[in-house]
Amino acid sequence: MSTASSSGFDADALRRGIEGRDATTLLALYGDDAEIRMVDHNDQPSHPRVLHGRSAIGDMFADVCARDMTHKLESILMDGDHVAFVESCRYPDGTRVLVHSMADVRDGRIVDQTSIQAWDEE
Repeated sequence: MSTASSSGFDADALRRGIEGRDATTLLALYGDDAEIRMVDHNDQPSHPRVLHGRSAIGDMFADVCARDMTHKLESILMDGDHVAFVESCRYPDGTRVLVHSMADVRDGRIVDQTSIQAWDEE
């Protein structure tokens, strides 16, 4: 069953990309001029890490997908031209990462996304 919002965004492709650690599938969900802002312990809200364009976003996906860890799309909510999703990750040593993302979609692709991530710290 394929799940797409009225904006044409493909939730099944998002799940396949995340859970299959498939950087190519994930990158196909982003527009050419897309921007991702990442907020976490190191990149705080007043100075988020900003990735602009498919090249920078693709590099990030290639890095994350190459890591020895599992990824699961916990939930996704689509409403018109907006998509929100929660991803959980786990490294082999048990360290967990949780990512909440909210994105704007145009022509079926993400054009603007803000993600907040937290991970286990000792």
